[in-house]
Amino acid sequence: MEEKAGTRVLMMGNEAIARGAVEAGIAVAASYPGTPSSEIMGTLAQWAKKYGFHAEWSVNEKVAVETAAGASYAGARAMASMKQMGLNVASDAVMSLAYIGIEGGLVLVVADDPGPHSSQTEQDTRLFASFAKLPILEPSSAQEAKDMTIYAFEVSEALKLPVIVRPTTRSSHAHGDVVLGEIKTPVVKDYKFQKDPKWCILPSLSARNHFRLEDQQVQAAKIFSQSAFNWIEAGEGNWGVIASGVSYNYAREALDQLGYKAPLLKIGTPYPLPDEPTREFLKKVDKVLVIEEQEPVIEDQVVRLVWNEKLGVEVYGKRTGEVSRFGEFDVDRAASFIQAFLGQELKTAEKITEKAAPTLPGRPPILCAGCGHRAAFYAFAKAGAKGDAVFCGDIGCYTLGYAAPLHATDTCLCMGGGLTVAYGLSLVEKERPHVAIIGDSTFLHAGMTGLLNIVYNQGNVTVVILDNETTAMTGHQPHPGMGKAATGDDAPKAEIEKIVESLGVTHLEIVDPNNLPEMMAAAKRALDFKGPSVVIARAPCVNRIKITRRFTIDKDLCTECEICIEELGCPAIINMDGVEIADTCAGCGVCCEICPSEAIKEVSQ
Repeated sequence: MEEKAGTRVLMMGNEAIARGAVEAGIAVAASYPGTPSSEIMGTLAQWAKKYGFHAEWSVNEKVAVETAAGASYAGARAMASMKQMGLNVASDAVMSLAYIGIEGGLVLVVADDPGPHSSQTEQDTRLFASFAKLPILEPSSAQEAKDMTIYAFEVSEALKLPVIVRPTTRSSHAHGDVVLGEIKTPVVKDYKFQKDPKWCILPSLSARNHFRLEDQQVQAAKIFSQSAFNWIEAGEGNWGVIASGVSYNYAREALDQLGYKAPLLKIGTPYPLPDEPTREFLKKVDKVLVIEEQEPVIEDQVVRLVWNEKLGVEVYGKRTGEVSRFGEFDVDRAASFIQAFLGQELKTAEKITEKAAPTLPGRPPILCAGCGHRAAFYAFAKAGAKGDAVFCGDIGCYTLGYAAPLHATDTCLCMGGGLTVAYGLSLVEKERPHVAIIGDSTFLHAGMTGLLNIVYNQGNVTVVILDNETTAMTGHQPHPGMGKAATGDDAPKAEIEKIVESLGVTHLEIVDPNNLPEMMAAAKRALDFKGPSVVIARAPCVNRIKITRRFTIDKDLCTECEICIEELGCPAIINMDGVEIADTCAGCGVCCEICPSEAIKEVSQ
């Protein structure tokens, strides 16, 4: 990383957030990987040793927040980063922190996923911020992402509250020019926690602190009213637009393309609303359109301000139907919102933009060629078919087990939820087999308590831990079961089988899933066992190993039965002018095991 202040560099939004944290003098950074937030910690981990701060991949988001809070209690600046689903996991700690308060600046970066592109929900963290009564910032560019992160630490220390920075998928992953600032030494060098009853969240303390928390909302609004991240762009006419975050960029470009010079209020601090610039803007117009992704967080606050101060301005947006509450926005959508607001005929995307983007071909979600998860799914689907087994999945690559032709995921709720959902089903479907499928990283994140509950209550559930020795879906970040820390240093390795045994499981098998006969036999034994059973299907992710063999099809032996295609769904097996194996084959050999004609042969590498 270039260190010289004033240097202009190209940065991803998430990298810029990491840079801002370093420039702010961060002492501790903790995270759990989740798209679109993962690159924040990935970047910080690379810089930790050089700049002398601690960076870690925590076991889950709640742990990350509590770790950062502990450092903050001693006066250090700390940050926890996650995606919006991770905030759900951390919510218990975050809600209580709002009442307890902090000492050193504590910033929570929560990356939302409008669309959603890679998430179970399309939830809006700004609503959580207002629910928790915590200030929130929303960057619209990589430069703002860096600058807002530094500002968030300052606001946090001024209010003695955690502050949330909310990038979205687009602002997290888009690149832009960033002017670097000075790398600061930590704000306090000799951190020391000062003992005080205020750090213990007793009900009586919470009752008193609730009054303080309400007063802090007023203080936050005053601070945000002076923030450089909110500004008014002058224009012409009696109507205007209010926009926030990346939607500001869309609104700005849409107005230009449509030929309007309407005034525009850009808001970078969506909660609490910066009343002063908003009031000043509303006095210039008769009606206003609020453009923001997801929920009407700013719109509702603007309506409140208009009503309370009798400003006589008409407010349009999501509540009145001109702006959508769903999906990710772009310039064309912003233009359509403006035209609907003005009561004009909508222009097509081809008319608005210089060139319409080509339609991309559809691609069904599918496990990689050679993925060990496929063989494990296949084995359990075959072994459990006669008993009409229910397969309760989890969050990770293996969620793709729901797709054809495997059809081996019947439920998927949240991180670690597969185990407890399967247990709940087993309580009311006593004669039916129930299989919970979870990955190694997810097991360490949120699955251990579910397995303990199954064992403690003697549930009749089979748990399959798909151990590919990495956190694959989010970018191969290390976890406690890999023996590596975020910085790449060696770390104690948590042995999943020992954890399983320590929780009281008596039926445990460890199998290479690509050894299909052994995998199928282990699946049958686990399903036949009455009580808690665990199978660890261990095979490294194919994207982390060197491929040493491949397979081909002997055309003379192949009968074109397509069992290899219909039962496995491997993307390396195709039928163009006959069944063949493409050069994307990773050499797992599972197809060879199921071919009734023995037509699939290994090719030496």
